[in-house]
Amino acid sequence: MDAIPKILISAYDGFMMTAHFAPAQGERRGAVIVVQEIFGVTDHIKAMCDRFAAAGYDALAPGLFERIDRTFHCAPDAHGVAKGRAAVEDTPWDQVADDIQAGVDKFRDQGPVFIAGFCYGGAVAWLAASRCQGLRAASCFYGRLINQMLDAPPKIPTILHYGVHDPAIPMPMVEEVRARYLEGHIHLYDAGHGFCREGSSDFNQGARDLAMARTLELFES
Repeated sequence: MDAIPKILISAYDGFMMTAHFAPAQGERRGAVIVVQEIFGVTDHIKAMCDRFAAAGYDALAPGLFERIDRTFHCAPDAHGVAKGRAAVEDTPWDQVADDIQAGVDKFRDQGPVFIAGFCYGGAVAWLAASRCQGLRAASCFYGRLINQMLDAPPKIPTILHYGVHDPAIPMPMVEEVRARYLEGHIHLYDAGHGFCREGSSDFNQGARDLAMARTLELFES
């Protein structure tokens, strides 16, 4: 995966941010901004870019924590979770929205642009659906921090994916989102947290494939 080139994004504060890029394969359908978990632009996120690329979308994963560390990366263990959460605390939402907007602007004149995010990225996708211009639709995978953003709902078609056995997002939190957002946009899976990340104890191929199919259906509608 590292052979796939990175590209530069000029953020609005002048910061030059790199992003992993996977070009669309076959007939191009548009572009997808793929948003990282707290662990950075990992092999998992690159693999998800590859999945969108195989479906015909240019896939771009911006390095949202590069202002903290140009090579930001941490393992999905206790130390990595602590490091990732600290990075989230040090990365203001306004800055995140601007960085995502810069990524969207790379593709706005080339066709429709979508966004999909995982864990922390699920909340970022919700944020972008509320604030960013030029997005067509959003897919939010197990975004725990969405519950902090319910007063700013999406302005574009948005779907949410949750595992019913996710200890990080217990069902009362999902019900809080459901109460503030249309029920038909929330999908539940017989899975835990991070069910799209291959190699994790919670990886669930059936849940991942179904969630991805629903995401692509949304993007193609």
